[in-house]
Amino acid sequence: MDNYICLDIGGTNIRAALFMNDEIQPIKQLKISAQAEGQKAEDRILDLIKDIWPQKGVVKAIAAAAPGYVDSEKGIIIKAVNIPGWEYMLLQQFIQDKFNVPVLIGNDARLAILGEWKYGAGRGHHEIIYLTISTGIGGGVIINDQVLMGSSGMATKLGHTTILPDGPLCNCGKTGHLEALSSGSAIARYVLDQIKNGTKSSLNLAPLPTSKEIAEAALQGDDLRMTAYKRAGYYLGIAIANYIQIFNPTCIILGGGVSLTGELLLNPTKRTLEQVILSKEYLKDLIITTAELGDNAGLIGALVLIKIHHL
Repeated sequence: MDNYICLDIGGTNIRAALFMNDEIQPIKQLKISAQAEGQKAEDRILDLIKDIWPQKGVVKAIAAAAPGYVDSEKGIIIKAVNIPGWEYMLLQQFIQDKFNVPVLIGNDARLAILGEWKYGAGRGHHEIIYLTISTGIGGGVIINDQVLMGSSGMATKLGHTTILPDGPLCNCGKTGHLEALSSGSAIARYVLDQIKNGTKSSLNLAPLPTSKEIAEAALQGDDLRMTAYKRAGYYLGIAIANYIQIFNPTCIILGGGVSLTGELLLNPTKRTLEQVILSKEYLKDLIITTAELGDNAGLIGALVLIKIHHL
């Protein structure tokens, strides 16, 4: 009996799944908070792996979907903004030394696109763009059934493309990035700024509303919230037009919590895309859809990574 342990590491939670043989439905899943007082995130990962380790059979490999800038070839987390101390973190070697099994590390958005390509919304497509839109915006690209990595594994930072020069400050410290305009945190920040400037709304400033609460208010007719999503969709449409003209995909998949608002975000995105695209020929066979695997995309993508490496 062959077992595989897959991890999805976030700044808030760390999830683990145990897969058996060729099944894509995990036989066991666990989730813990990423941070705890007096304990580092990497030590919590070790504890989680121990907790999900099978009582029977052999663990053939461990794979982890990790946030931030990831050098997959060397197994290094170059920088994960939301996890304290994770700069040039040798995560692959760290786990491998403790459990003595092969370990693979990949960027979370890249592994999510692998999962969607193999088992989700991207099935049957060979050129795909994936955007995960939540607190931030991550991205992945598949060309000719291969995940685009770049020379050092740091390609396709789609959320950090400059869409509005001199625009709002991004979480990375630069200005005008897509993440600063269309992410969940960007939508919430825009609403907060407008209320502070005197715009009336049905929500209060305290506590700061989440993007989910903003979406709910927009669906109930709150003008400011609707404007916030129209604005986010407008800039997202510009960004997607750029990506389409560079990569010429047949499928664009939107994942993450903000994408769950559906037409509230998709309608202004599609309108803008049609207005700014260089040629309508790009849109003829293009499918824009939402992710199918939900929270399990990263875990299943990690499993696909193991299979690709024949472990």
